[in-house]
Amino acid sequence: MKISRFESLRHYLPQTVLIVSLLTIYFHTLAPGLTWANGGSDGGDLIAAAATGGIAHPTGYPLYLVLARLFQYLPVGSLAFRTNLMSAVFTALTAAMIFNVVTRSISQKPEPLWLPGMVAAYAFGLAPLIWSQAVITEVYALQTFLVVLILYFYTVPISAFHSRAGQRDSWRGFLLGLGMSNHVTTILIVPMALLIGSTHSLPDRDEKSQSADRWFRSLQFDSYALRRQLLWFGVGLALYLLLPLRALAHPPVNWGNPVTFERFWWLVTGQLYQSYYLQFNWLESWEHIQAGAALLLQQFGFVGLAIGMAGLIVFGSRSRITILTAWIAVTYAVFAYLYRSADSYTYLIPTFLCFAIWIGLGTAGFISAFPGHTAAFRPGIGFLGLGIFAIRVLTLMSGVDASHDLRAESFGREVLAAAPKDAILFAKGDQAVFALWYFHFALKERPDLIVIAEDLLHFDWYQETLQKTYPSLVVPDPFPWPETMAVANPLHVICYVQYSSLTDLECSGPLSPP
Repeated sequence: MKISRFESLRHYLPQTVLIVSLLTIYFHTLAPGLTWANGGSDGGDLIAAAATGGIAHPTGYPLYLVLARLFQYLPVGSLAFRTNLMSAVFTALTAAMIFNVVTRSISQKPEPLWLPGMVAAYAFGLAPLIWSQAVITEVYALQTFLVVLILYFYTVPISAFHSRAGQRDSWRGFLLGLGMSNHVTTILIVPMALLIGSTHSLPDRDEKSQSADRWFRSLQFDSYALRRQLLWFGVGLALYLLLPLRALAHPPVNWGNPVTFERFWWLVTGQLYQSYYLQFNWLESWEHIQAGAALLLQQFGFVGLAIGMAGLIVFGSRSRITILTAWIAVTYAVFAYLYRSADSYTYLIPTFLCFAIWIGLGTAGFISAFPGHTAAFRPGIGFLGLGIFAIRVLTLMSGVDASHDLRAESFGREVLAAAPKDAILFAKGDQAVFALWYFHFALKERPDLIVIAEDLLHFDWYQETLQKTYPSLVVPDPFPWPETMAVANPLHVICYVQYSSLTDLECSGPLSPP
């Protein structure tokens, strides 16, 4: 019994230390309330949509909204803090899953086995972009966790399931569907994942002795495995049906009001952002490639970059983990390059996740390179890698720390305190609109006010949402611009608010029709 307990402690202790240490770091830098730090201006929208049973901006993010609502029931901190906490928890869990993926995937099993997994996990968890998203409300922490779960289940050796191949296929397809129900970029993973999940005889370990021709000819396609995955993929994807059900309750945050197929399709396909697709020219291509390379270097440093490339090229093999991580890294990098939004760099997070796994494989390879009579030096290589990434905490913390960012909170409080009674607030810009939605809808402050997102007035679904949310508001046809709405509602004070570097609030008395 003592041996069993010791072995159990030995097995779980590294992951426990990993999760606790990362959560401690994240808590120290976590935003205490609503924040605009680290590109988190969408936080007010996501928090308000989750809290009111509503629908967030395209593509809707049904899985995120359900889980965020569960975190919002925690009896700690503010509503925004609890939702920020969700990002920290899922990022720490992702690091723990990276540990599992690496320790199970390394081919030569160097001792101590846990060191390469810890190096990879800390390389990921302390990368500045990852860290920055772990301390704010955003969808990327949950999405990265789903990506690593997909990696885990699609790279588990077939022998690990024995007679439970059907159960394995069900989990694989279901996780793909859940990934899509949180972020549609999961579609980039689906083709290769389904191919790997429907192919038998794909080696789980190093097969460099095989010729490439013999290796490819050994693969056997399983149509039944594909069907099971597709069936459960549909089950996970069915979570999107929550969106029209939520819309029927007429929540105040109701993007797209997807009660018809056309509106539903507009929402889940992100047609609002299609202008960002393929927005590039060849003259700028080299600059964007350089920017991406610089961002990669910023995450892991020169040493991490070298170890990761060695893990992929030198110590990698024709295995599931190498093939799938390479596919994910390349497809997401290409997508981030072709999708030119202001936050397109966040789509590189799955690429960085894969690179962290390669760092683990590279660390294992370098440790195994020591011959038997120098085996005493092996742990030193792993601890050196841990030290390199741990010391980055001191140099990176100030750049990702959201614990002192009070701009959004101050903006919301200032506007609500200054707005006249029963005023109509025309808010412009994501920062202003989403911050006011958080205070007005999620926290239910200043119920006398009417908050209108000026940039959304031309959408018919938004006009309907306004009428359901504020029954006394007159929304004139055919074009309810702020001026025409002001005339149609003559008893209200009209205010215009936005945020640049300071709060800009201007109010005027009731307007009379000409």
